[in-house]
Amino acid sequence: MKVFIIGYVWPEPKSSAAGTRMMQIINLFLEQNWEIIFATSAQETENKAPLEELGIKPLKIQVNNSSFDDLIKNINPEIVLYDRFMMEEQYGWRVRENCPEAIQILDTEDLHSLRNARLQARKKQTEEADELLNSDITKREIASIFRSDLTLIISKKEIELLKTTFQVPEHILFYLPFLEEKLTEKGIQNWNSFEERKDICFIGNFYHEPNWQTVQILKKEIWPKLRKKLPNIEIHIYGAYASQKVKQLHNPKERFLVKGFAEDVNEVMKNHRICLAPIPFGAGLKGKFIDAMKNGCVSITTTIGAEGMFENDFWPGIITDNYEKMISETEKIYLEKEEWNKFQERGVFIINKLFNAELFKKKFIQVIQNINLKNHREKNFIGQILQHHSLKSTKYMSKWIEEKNKN
Repeated sequence: MKVFIIGYVWPEPKSSAAGTRMMQIINLFLEQNWEIIFATSAQETENKAPLEELGIKPLKIQVNNSSFDDLIKNINPEIVLYDRFMMEEQYGWRVRENCPEAIQILDTEDLHSLRNARLQARKKQTEEADELLNSDITKREIASIFRSDLTLIISKKEIELLKTTFQVPEHILFYLPFLEEKLTEKGIQNWNSFEERKDICFIGNFYHEPNWQTVQILKKEIWPKLRKKLPNIEIHIYGAYASQKVKQLHNPKERFLVKGFAEDVNEVMKNHRICLAPIPFGAGLKGKFIDAMKNGCVSITTTIGAEGMFENDFWPGIITDNYEKMISETEKIYLEKEEWNKFQERGVFIINKLFNAELFKKKFIQVIQNINLKNHREKNFIGQILQHHSLKSTKYMSKWIEEKNKN
């Protein structure tokens, strides 16, 4: 198989959960000995993954430029993977015209429409469902899902939403969460103990609006009260792309320390007792909690923060949307070793039972290899409608921009 990936950005596994997920998918393809080309119009960054060292060919492509047509036709991949719906919008029609037999896979990362609806509902104090159904982003993302042969969904909550609210056919959806190695007894024994850990942490890429909002809540609502209850500890804020407004929150007197980019997230998590994240809105799965569980760090968050990551109220810490309860529970767990150990064990269970890569890899590859495109596409009539010439607005907008750029 030859796989052509169209990236929204260069993958940065040290900077974001999205970067980690993209590399997990890439590594899964590499395990099959498939040839991989990674193309993007984004600017290179210093934190990008060393793709060439992995045998992956990186390509710079242009937006709204017909040079892509010749490129994709010459490469002639069997699989095209779009990194988020915006890439399918931009390049999907070109792929369909030049490589009609390629399997087109959309990786949503998380449902942007759901995240946006929750943000708007928070700002306007309206209902999430209303914002979701009335949003242009929703219409664009759902249309992209219908046009694709297969869409990778990271959260079971989002799978259910797509099937029930938007009537997306089950055969074009595939549940693919984070793909993690099983935690072994030997590895767990190397974790720092309760006594060897200290302080509370938060980590998140600051290009991502929910992370910025979360840090503001920590600064204004949570930490002023919590530091009085725990006078001998600090809270450490980590994350890539911390802007000046984030750095200005740094205050050693208040023991609120903005540390910035973390070179090794595992080092961060193994040295802290608690990952505290009062996430107010968002979608998908939160990579920070996967990292916490993989390193024995207990997590305290909101309903949305933990969404899609546990079963039967079995969470490695506390879930609450009440800030007063979050403060009191954080204090209790931070000080009580027995309680903390119990939650740490839950994290091991979740990684090994819900996110073990071996549960998903073989099935995913089989689904790809067994797709009969003709039959598969015939069962997705809405997708056929959306590819009809009368609805190809993205194609003609792109052609208009290209012509305009020539003048």
